[in-house]
Amino acid sequence: MRTLLSFILTAAFPSAAQNIHGGDYSKHHTPGSSHEYAKMLEDPERDAWQKPHEVVEALDIRPGWTVADIGAGTGYFALRLAHRVGPQGKVLAVDIDSEILAHLRQRAVEQKATNVEEVAAAEDDPRLRPASVDLIFICDVAHHIDKRPAYYKLLAAALKPGGRVAIIDFHKRPLPVGPPEKMKVAREETIREFEQAGFRLAGEKTFLPHQYFLLFEAK
Repeated sequence: MRTLLSFILTAAFPSAAQNIHGGDYSKHHTPGSSHEYAKMLEDPERDAWQKPHEVVEALDIRPGWTVADIGAGTGYFALRLAHRVGPQGKVLAVDIDSEILAHLRQRAVEQKATNVEEVAAAEDDPRLRPASVDLIFICDVAHHIDKRPAYYKLLAAALKPGGRVAIIDFHKRPLPVGPPEKMKVAREETIREFEQAGFRLAGEKTFLPHQYFLLFEAK
Protein backbone atom coordinates (compact mmCIF):
# COMPACT_ATOMS: atom_id res chain seq x y z
CA MET A 1 0.00 0.00 0.00
CA ARG A 2 1.34 3.43 -0.87
CA THR A 3 1.60 6.02 1.84
CA LEU A 4 -1.64 7.77 2.66
CA LEU A 5 0.13 10.99 1.76
CA SER A 6 0.54 9.88 -1.85
CA PHE A 7 -2.92 8.25 -1.80
CA ILE A 8 -4.75 11.49 -1.30
CA LEU A 9 -2.50 13.32 -3.71
CA THR A 10 -2.87 10.94 -6.65
CA ALA A 11 -6.50 10.14 -5.93
CA ALA A 12 -8.09 13.46 -5.10
CA PHE A 13 -5.52 15.77 -6.63
CA PRO A 14 -4.19 14.49 -9.92
CA SER A 15 -2.94 18.03 -10.56
CA ALA A 16 0.22 17.03 -8.69
CA ALA A 17 1.12 14.94 -11.73
CA GLN A 18 -1.27 16.42 -14.25
CA ASN A 19 -3.77 19.17 -14.67
CA ILE A 20 -6.84 18.38 -12.56
CA HIS A 21 -8.97 18.25 -15.71
CA GLY A 22 -6.74 15.99 -17.77
CA GLY A 23 -3.23 15.11 -18.87
CA ASP A 24 -0.65 12.48 -17.98
CA TYR A 25 -1.56 10.44 -14.92
CA SER A 26 1.42 8.09 -15.09
CA LYS A 27 3.40 9.82 -12.35
CA HIS A 28 2.33 8.72 -8.88
CA HIS A 29 4.74 10.62 -6.70
CA THR A 30 4.33 13.58 -4.42
CA PRO A 31 5.72 17.09 -4.97
CA GLY A 32 9.19 18.04 -3.83
CA SER A 33 8.11 19.42 -0.48
CA SER A 34 5.35 18.96 2.05
CA HIS A 35 4.59 22.68 1.63
CA GLU A 36 3.79 22.19 -2.04
CA TYR A 37 1.73 19.12 -1.24
CA ALA A 38 -0.20 20.95 1.48
CA LYS A 39 -1.10 23.73 -0.98
CA MET A 40 -2.58 21.11 -3.29
CA LEU A 41 -4.62 19.49 -0.53
CA GLU A 42 -5.98 22.84 0.56
CA ASP A 43 -6.67 24.10 -2.96
CA PRO A 44 -9.89 26.15 -2.74
CA GLU A 45 -11.06 24.53 -6.00
CA ARG A 46 -11.52 21.30 -4.08
CA ASP A 47 -14.32 22.79 -2.00
CA ALA A 48 -16.57 23.12 -5.04
CA TRP A 49 -16.90 19.37 -5.53
CA GLN A 50 -15.86 17.99 -2.12
CA LYS A 51 -18.42 20.17 -0.31
CA PRO A 52 -16.70 19.86 3.10
CA HIS A 53 -19.28 21.85 5.05
CA GLU A 54 -22.14 19.75 3.75
CA VAL A 55 -20.18 16.55 4.40
CA VAL A 56 -19.51 17.43 8.03
CA GLU A 57 -23.15 18.44 8.51
CA ALA A 58 -24.30 15.12 7.06
CA LEU A 59 -22.18 13.14 9.52
CA ASP A 60 -24.50 14.22 12.33
CA ILE A 61 -21.64 14.40 14.83
CA ARG A 62 -22.40 14.99 18.50
CA PRO A 63 -20.27 17.22 20.76
CA GLY A 64 -17.90 15.11 22.83
CA TRP A 65 -17.46 12.38 20.24
CA THR A 66 -14.14 10.82 19.28
CA VAL A 67 -13.76 10.81 15.48
CA ALA A 68 -10.93 9.13 13.57
CA ASP A 69 -9.98 10.62 10.19
CA ILE A 70 -8.17 7.91 8.21
CA GLY A 71 -5.62 9.45 5.85
CA ALA A 72 -6.03 12.85 7.47
CA GLY A 73 -3.32 14.51 5.38
CA THR A 74 -3.04 18.22 6.18
CA GLY A 75 -6.27 18.24 8.15
CA TYR A 76 -8.67 19.32 5.41
CA PHE A 77 -11.44 17.44 7.19
CA ALA A 78 -9.79 16.77 10.57
CA LEU A 79 -9.78 20.43 11.58
CA ARG A 80 -13.40 20.84 10.52
CA LEU A 81 -14.31 17.73 12.50
CA ALA A 82 -12.44 19.09 15.52
CA HIS A 83 -14.67 22.15 15.54
CA ARG A 84 -17.76 19.96 15.39
CA VAL A 85 -16.85 17.59 18.26
CA GLY A 86 -16.01 20.57 20.48
CA PRO A 87 -13.51 20.90 23.32
CA GLN A 88 -14.83 17.81 25.08
CA GLY A 89 -14.40 15.70 21.96
CA LYS A 90 -11.35 14.49 20.08
CA VAL A 91 -10.26 13.98 16.47
CA LEU A 92 -7.67 11.28 15.79
CA ALA A 93 -5.78 12.34 12.67
CA VAL A 94 -4.52 9.03 11.29
CA ASP A 95 -1.76 8.96 8.67
CA ILE A 96 1.44 7.04 7.99
CA ASP A 97 3.49 10.03 6.83
CA SER A 98 5.30 11.78 9.67
CA GLU A 99 6.03 14.96 7.70
CA ILE A 100 2.42 15.55 6.79
CA LEU A 101 1.36 14.85 10.39
CA ALA A 102 3.84 17.51 11.51
CA HIS A 103 2.26 19.95 9.06
CA LEU A 104 -1.19 19.08 10.40
CA ARG A 105 0.05 19.65 13.95
CA GLN A 106 1.24 23.13 12.99
CA ARG A 107 -2.09 23.96 11.42
CA ALA A 108 -3.92 22.69 14.50
CA VAL A 109 -1.82 24.95 16.70
CA GLU A 110 -2.48 27.92 14.43
CA GLN A 111 -6.21 27.26 14.61
CA LYS A 112 -6.11 26.50 18.35
CA ALA A 113 -7.55 23.05 17.70
CA THR A 114 -6.28 21.46 20.90
CA ASN A 115 -8.55 18.45 20.47
CA VAL A 116 -6.67 17.04 17.47
CA GLU A 117 -4.34 14.11 18.17
CA GLU A 118 -2.04 12.69 15.50
CA VAL A 119 -1.88 8.91 15.12
CA ALA A 120 1.14 7.47 13.31
CA ALA A 121 -0.44 4.48 11.59
CA ALA A 122 1.02 1.51 9.75
CA GLU A 123 0.17 0.69 6.14
CA ASP A 124 -2.05 -2.20 7.21
CA ASP A 125 -3.14 -1.00 10.65
CA PRO A 126 -4.76 2.29 11.66
CA ARG A 127 -3.49 1.73 15.23
CA LEU A 128 -6.71 2.74 16.89
CA ARG A 129 -7.48 1.46 20.38
CA PRO A 130 -10.30 -1.07 20.69
CA ALA A 131 -13.77 0.39 21.29
CA SER A 132 -12.44 3.95 21.39
CA VAL A 133 -14.07 5.75 18.46
CA ASP A 134 -17.62 6.96 17.78
CA LEU A 135 -17.10 7.64 14.09
CA ILE A 136 -14.44 6.65 11.56
CA PHE A 137 -14.20 8.90 8.52
CA ILE A 138 -12.45 7.86 5.28
CA CYS A 139 -12.39 10.23 2.32
CA ASP A 140 -10.68 9.69 -1.06
CA VAL A 141 -8.31 7.08 0.38
CA ALA A 142 -10.00 3.70 0.69
CA HIS A 143 -9.67 2.76 -2.97
CA HIS A 144 -5.90 2.53 -2.45
CA ILE A 145 -5.92 0.36 0.69
CA ASP A 146 -4.62 -3.17 0.19
CA LYS A 147 -6.71 -6.05 1.58
CA ARG A 148 -9.55 -3.73 2.41
CA PRO A 149 -11.88 -6.22 4.17
CA ALA A 150 -9.08 -7.10 6.61
CA TYR A 151 -8.40 -3.42 7.20
CA TYR A 152 -12.10 -2.77 7.75
CA LYS A 153 -12.20 -5.48 10.41
CA LEU A 154 -9.60 -3.48 12.33
CA LEU A 155 -11.84 -0.44 12.03
CA ALA A 156 -14.78 -2.45 13.39
CA ALA A 157 -12.74 -3.36 16.46
CA ALA A 158 -11.97 0.33 17.07
CA LEU A 159 -15.61 1.41 17.13
CA LYS A 160 -17.56 1.94 20.30
CA PRO A 161 -20.92 0.14 20.49
CA GLY A 162 -23.22 1.88 18.02
CA GLY A 163 -20.30 3.54 16.23
CA ARG A 164 -20.21 4.06 12.48
CA VAL A 165 -17.84 4.28 9.53
CA ALA A 166 -18.41 6.96 6.89
CA ILE A 167 -16.66 6.41 3.58
CA ILE A 168 -16.45 8.75 0.62
CA ASP A 169 -14.78 7.69 -2.61
CA PHE A 170 -14.99 8.25 -6.34
CA HIS A 171 -17.61 6.63 -8.54
CA LYS A 172 -16.15 4.09 -10.95
CA ARG A 173 -16.75 6.08 -14.09
CA PRO A 174 -14.96 8.85 -16.02
CA LEU A 175 -14.79 12.01 -13.91
CA PRO A 176 -13.05 15.39 -14.13
CA VAL A 177 -11.28 14.71 -10.80
CA GLY A 178 -9.90 11.63 -9.11
CA PRO A 179 -7.82 8.67 -10.26
CA PRO A 180 -8.15 6.69 -13.48
CA GLU A 181 -11.29 4.60 -13.69
CA LYS A 182 -9.36 1.32 -13.36
CA MET A 183 -8.10 2.39 -9.92
CA LYS A 184 -11.52 3.16 -8.52
CA VAL A 185 -13.61 0.88 -6.33
CA ALA A 186 -17.26 0.77 -7.35
CA ARG A 187 -19.92 1.60 -4.82
CA GLU A 188 -21.27 -1.96 -4.96
CA GLU A 189 -17.82 -3.43 -4.32
CA THR A 190 -17.31 -1.14 -1.34
CA ILE A 191 -20.59 -2.31 0.16
CA ARG A 192 -19.63 -5.94 -0.44
CA GLU A 193 -16.21 -5.49 1.19
CA PHE A 194 -17.67 -3.85 4.27
CA GLU A 195 -20.19 -6.65 4.57
CA GLN A 196 -17.32 -9.15 4.41
CA ALA A 197 -15.76 -7.28 7.33
CA GLY A 198 -18.92 -7.60 9.44
CA PHE A 199 -20.68 -4.32 8.65
CA ARG A 200 -24.07 -3.46 7.21
CA LEU A 201 -25.04 -0.43 5.17
CA ALA A 202 -26.78 2.01 7.50
CA GLY A 203 -27.26 5.03 5.25
CA GLU A 204 -26.22 6.88 2.12
CA LYS A 205 -25.89 10.52 1.05
CA THR A 206 -26.18 11.50 -2.59
CA PHE A 207 -25.30 15.20 -2.78
CA LEU A 208 -21.67 14.82 -3.90
CA PRO A 209 -21.24 15.15 -7.67
CA HIS A 210 -18.33 12.73 -8.17
CA GLN A 211 -18.31 10.48 -5.11
CA TYR A 212 -20.47 8.05 -3.22
CA PHE A 213 -20.96 8.66 0.50
CA LEU A 214 -21.85 5.57 2.53
CA LEU A 215 -22.43 4.97 6.22
CA PHE A 216 -21.80 1.58 7.81
CA GLU A 217 -22.31 0.09 11.24
CA ALA A 218 -21.17 -3.22 12.69
CA LYS A 219 -23.71 -6.01 12.52
